[in-house]
Amino acid sequence: MRNELLTLIEKNSRISLTELSVLLGVKEVEIAEELAKLEQEGIICGYHTLINWDKTSIEKVTALIEVKVTPQRGQGFDRIAERIYNYPEVKSVYLISGGYDLLVTLEEKTLKEIASFVSDKLSTLESVLSTATHFILKKYKDHGTVFDKKRDDEREVISP
Repeated sequence: MRNELLTLIEKNSRISLTELSVLLGVKEVEIAEELAKLEQEGIICGYHTLINWDKTSIEKVTALIEVKVTPQRGQGFDRIAERIYNYPEVKSVYLISGGYDLLVTLEEKTLKEIASFVSDKLSTLESVLSTATHFILKKYKDHGTVFDKKRDDEREVISP
């Protein structure tokens, strides 16, 4: 039940206990207890809402910043990753394979604010060797959700 429960709530964190009970064939009480265990064990880390900011009047610029760093003896990449993720404007930090070591996701109101963060805060950290910034121009799919789904053409074809 645990894997199925996690899959269902990952797709829709607002799904009710009643719906989960029906889908999983388990009593609501058991589901509530399992959710509490998953939260206590740190498997469920939070509940988030996915927003298509392009459809609002709020300006947001998202950047993916690749960061090459010198790992610290005895701590690897963990200490520098912690320093980076403690900045409130940083949305996520990942250790990645390839030419760079960390991938940082950042959201700000303007390109200038992102550039300022990279030059004034990120690049000045002593372990950072180099960065490469990529701006998100359009989101097509995020967290398994497709943005701006194409609707089927419902018009009838009339031929002579």
